[in-house]
Amino acid sequence: MNRRDRIEILITAVFVLAAGACHFVGLNDVLTFIVAAAALAALARLVGTATEQLGARLGSGGASVVQSALGNLPELFIALFALHKGLVNVVQAALVGSILANSVLVLGIAFVVGGIRNGPQRFDSGRARMVSTLTLLAAATMAMPSLAHTFHSPAASHGNTLSLICAGVLLVMFVLTLPGFLRSSPGEEHPAARWSTVLTASVLACAGTAAAFTSDWFVNALTPAIHTLHMSEEFAGLVIVAIAGNAVENVVGVQLAARNRADFAVSVIVNSSLQVALALTPVIVFASLLFATHLTLVFPTLLALVLVIAAILGAFVVNDGQSTWEEGAVLVGFYVVIAASFWWGT
Repeated sequence: MNRRDRIEILITAVFVLAAGACHFVGLNDVLTFIVAAAALAALARLVGTATEQLGARLGSGGASVVQSALGNLPELFIALFALHKGLVNVVQAALVGSILANSVLVLGIAFVVGGIRNGPQRFDSGRARMVSTLTLLAAATMAMPSLAHTFHSPAASHGNTLSLICAGVLLVMFVLTLPGFLRSSPGEEHPAARWSTVLTASVLACAGTAAAFTSDWFVNALTPAIHTLHMSEEFAGLVIVAIAGNAVENVVGVQLAARNRADFAVSVIVNSSLQVALALTPVIVFASLLFATHLTLVFPTLLALVLVIAAILGAFVVNDGQSTWEEGAVLVGFYVVIAASFWWGT
């Protein structure tokens, strides 16, 4: 670890401690929001550095899976906290928003940044096709209870049971496909690691845990703004909570694309959204059985349709194994339209 790494860790720790102090002392919400946002950005950069060190040993496949799992810790903590308060709409929107934020917004920004800086970028099209297919299957599975409810099918009156069945199928898909994601792309090269394995793992674990708590403080500080701006709970979950919880992947994916490491960038970004769909969502569905308020996959109809449409669009964009800044601009534009559609609720 060099001097620059130590300074980066120290600055990150200072921001996290400052965000915690603002939260627990009860300072101005706007100040807490700004400090927590800065702490999330610093944590995201630190996780990005540690992930690169991990990638030198595990390859982009294994490193992106571990990084995505750590990066999704904020969503888990936020969802459990919100369910405890009975905020089912926020949790549902945040889960879908996490998938959309990565597979549409972050992927689009990464394509724009990488394309402008490096020109058209190529990545493993075989892996991309597998991921896009799984994402589409996961989106369709998550949307099925909602569609059954919308079209008043006989299964509509069994939304809880159907949600548990779908959640179980998603978990099985995750377990079966995990070995494939742990494999790296053939022929990929990585610079030699500067950090030891123990140090890398420790930094990732600490940063992931700190990101979970910091995201919680960040969202709590946003609550007054939600009421002041008269935005809906769905918008707050779909956009604000989702982006706050995915700050790690947001920064890491764009950084990697800017450095012309398209394979690693796409792996980190799409693995995160896929883990939300295949692992995080069903885990929270089953965990909600411990709360008075149970989470089901019966989403508002527009939320379910947007999820499926985004999965289809993502498949079209990544299946050729090449990205351009124009494709990225299309994805970002589509995300803006989605966000605007939920400002007033569903």
